[in-house]
Amino acid sequence: MEVSGPIVSIVTPTFNRAKYIRLAVESVLAQTERRWELLIVDDGSTDDTATVLQPYLSEPRINYIYQSNRGQSAARNVALNNARGAYVGFLDSDDIWFPEKLERQLQLFERHPDAHIVHGDEITIDEKGNEISRKNMRRYSGRITPQLLADNSVSITTALVRHECFDVMGGFDPKYGVADDYELWLRFSARYSFLYDPRLVAGYRVMPDQISSDKRRRFAANERIILDFLERHGDCLSSTERRRGLAMFFTRKARYFASVGEFRTAATAISRSLVYAPTNPVVWRGVYRVICPQSIG
Repeated sequence: MEVSGPIVSIVTPTFNRAKYIRLAVESVLAQTERRWELLIVDDGSTDDTATVLQPYLSEPRINYIYQSNRGQSAARNVALNNARGAYVGFLDSDDIWFPEKLERQLQLFERHPDAHIVHGDEITIDEKGNEISRKNMRRYSGRITPQLLADNSVSITTALVRHECFDVMGGFDPKYGVADDYELWLRFSARYSFLYDPRLVAGYRVMPDQISSDKRRRFAANERIILDFLERHGDCLSSTERRRGLAMFFTRKARYFASVGEFRTAATAISRSLVYAPTNPVVWRGVYRVICPQSIG
C-alpha cells in the first residue's frame, strides 16, 4: 500500500525504557492504518535505548530525537512541535497499541465531525506483558469537564486528538511534574468535545517505577491542576457543577488516604467535600469509609 504522507503523528516520549520500547514501536508498525509518523523523543536515556531503536530508524516514518533530560512534558512538546499529521496520538514507550486502533478512531472522526478528541478503553498488563485486567473506569462523551473534575477519565494511551486543538490551546504544561495529561484534558474540555468509544485499543503497562504509581504526588498535582483550571476556565461550568466536581475529587482523595492509614489527611479532604456538597450521598459514603476504613475492600 502506498503511503503518501502522515495523517496521524504519534508522540512517544521515552526515558530508560530500552526493555519495552521495541514492543511499542512494533505495535505502531502493525497498525492497519499506514499513514502515520512516529516521533520518538529520547529524554536523556542512559540505557541502550538508542541501540535498540537503531534497526527501526531506516523506516522513513520513524523520527528519533535525543535531548538532555527535561521531563516527559518537555519531550511530548518537542514531538508536537515536529508533528505534521492532522491528528495526534500518544504512545508511551512501555505501552502498546492494538492493530486497528488508528483505523477505527479515524473512522469515528469521519462519522462525528464535531468530535475533537476520541478515546477508548485499555487492557492493563504487567512488566512481562501478561494481562492483569480488562476493567476500565467509567468514561464519557461530549462536554466532560464536570466528570473530569472528579477524576481523569481519559486514558492518554487511547486518545487521538485533532492537531488544531494544540494549535489553539497549546501543548503540555510542565510545571506540575506529573499528571500533565490530566491538565491537558481539563483545558481542552473547556473548548472541545470528547467522544468515548468503548472498545479496547491499547495495552497499558503497570510498573512500580512509573511516575503515575506515586499516588500521593499525583493527588497533590491533581489538586493544583483543578484549582488552576477553575481560576482560568471556571466560567465553562455552573456553580453546581463546580461544587459537585470538587466534592467528588476530595471524596476520592479522602478514601485513598484512609485506605493507607493517613487519617488526618483523609479527614481534611472529606471535610472539604462536605463543604462543597453537604447532602450528596457519595460524599457521605466517603465519610463512612474515613470513619470505618476497615470496610474498604
